Amino acid sequence: MRSGAKVSIVGGVFLVVASGVGYGGYNLWNAMAGGGSDTVSTASGSEAGDGAGPKRTGPVTREEVAEVSKDFLAAWAGGEADRAAQLTNNPGAAGPALSGFQENAKVSAAKITPGPADGATVPFTVKATVTYGGVSKDLTYGSELTVVRGITTGRALVDWYPTVLHPKLTTASATLRTGESKTGAIQAVDYQGRVLTAEKYPSLGPVLAQLRERFGSTTGGTPGVELVVDSGDPNVPDTTLLTLSKGKEGRLQTTIDADAQAAAEREVRRYSEASVVAIKPSTGAVRAVANNPATEFNAAFMGRKMPGSTLKIVTAALLLEKGLVSSDQAAECPSEAMYFGRTIHNLNRFSLSDAPFKESFARSCNTAFIKKIDDVKAIDGDDFALGREAKEVFGIGLEWKTGIGSFDGSVPEATGGGAAEQYIGQGTVQMNPLNIASITATAKAGVFKQPYLVPSSVDGRPFATAQRPLSPSAGRQLRDMMRLTATAGYGTGTRTMASVSGDKGAKTGSAEADGQATSDSWFTAFADDLAAAAFVQSGGHGGDAAGPLVAQVLNAR
Repeated sequence: MRSGAKVSIVGGVFLVVASGVGYGGYNLWNAMAGGGSDTVSTASGSEAGDGAGPKRTGPVTREEVAEVSKDFLAAWAGGEADRAAQLTNNPGAAGPALSGFQENAKVSAAKITPGPADGATVPFTVKATVTYGGVSKDLTYGSELTVVRGITTGRALVDWYPTVLHPKLTTASATLRTGESKTGAIQAVDYQGRVLTAEKYPSLGPVLAQLRERFGSTTGGTPGVELVVDSGDPNVPDTTLLTLSKGKEGRLQTTIDADAQAAAEREVRRYSEASVVAIKPSTGAVRAVANNPATEFNAAFMGRKMPGSTLKIVTAALLLEKGLVSSDQAAECPSEAMYFGRTIHNLNRFSLSDAPFKESFARSCNTAFIKKIDDVKAIDGDDFALGREAKEVFGIGLEWKTGIGSFDGSVPEATGGGAAEQYIGQGTVQMNPLNIASITATAKAGVFKQPYLVPSSVDGRPFATAQRPLSPSAGRQLRDMMRLTATAGYGTGTRTMASVSGDKGAKTGSAEADGQATSDSWFTAFADDLAAAAFVQSGGHGGDAAGPLVAQVLNAR
């Protein structure tokens, strides 16, 4: 116990008073262990493996979970960081983190209430008071700990991760810090001036944090006093947990459309893991970006997934520009095709006889694309034609400067059977909804317009530019084929796009990721001057999950 500290146990409440600062921890022994004791044990010398008996082995017992979690939470709530750390399997890391809870996060009082154990895991609620510069604010959050058996000692110990301290401490470098914010506050607004907040639009939380980090010092805002998750990485923005005093907000206009954003937020919540992005093809302005779950990782901009047949927009553009197909020309579409030992088949092994290429595109015939790989290679003399088309025309792989971080797509060189997978958006191809929405926007506009959330006039950053536009003939045919996909009776996107009005086109996709019982669902479409793309983890066919999501976002235009 710290020098000068006074300890008392009143009605099961663990209280410590030191230097006039009180900490309290409710230790609900009944809830955790089903026992009848109100006493808080602070002794650990009786634990096996610490010299009092033979080293224990096997899973931790129910009683060990209750005792260790109770002692750890009591020590933490009492401000005894060293003692709490010794009850973990990594005291060297736990000690500084727990000390920082008081010293760096400026927690002046804390009460920790454990809930019923689930096996070796104990959830708990922290109610803390943060005090800085004479201002105090309350903070409440939930976390959990897991008790494991120490490898060398056999003792039951808390399995230490920073997330025990706070669930948003997801990296080893992250810490809790209270003080003046590093950047000025911002008030982000949509393109019509409507205020955007993380409370109203949860997916924008990490987006707004990045915008503040990048533009907070240039919009006239002043710093406030905040409790933040300090990332410890200059490239990763801090996450505000509690505002003790607000700074003056600087105004930052974004390209977001609040209506489209609201629709995107609503629709992604229908699935456990989903992302969507909407872009204005004529300018590249991002109108919506949403993710579920709405975590610090912006999967819509930073994800890396196989996009499935949505990439056939790029493959079709390549074949059209090479003159190897035309929309009205018959294209071979057998039920399956083999390329360098890799057998690719169509959904349900359908085939088309003497059908034009536009029907193969609208029905997403895999083999019609695979059959043209050697013809492309004969013209170009190498295996990187698809990657060049993606970069030179659609801007994939260029360094986009959207205003926040983004992964800008990848179509690496592939040979043999790998090339066959790439032509239909699988294998080593990596994309996210931002990339696919941009590909669709490029197809609609005929030229790549780099996506952006904040105009370049705000900071003078240069936008990425593609080497050349889509050829007029290829562009016209590509758009017509996408329109058939969204409107023809045989189009894979017709049912999904039925509710969408205006000039519309689409492409469905599904990607069979390794180990998944159900394929990932992809869908991309345009309607007038708005393009959108969505991904739904294990959502099945493109029109089943991602399709309705995209349709509702387009309907919000």
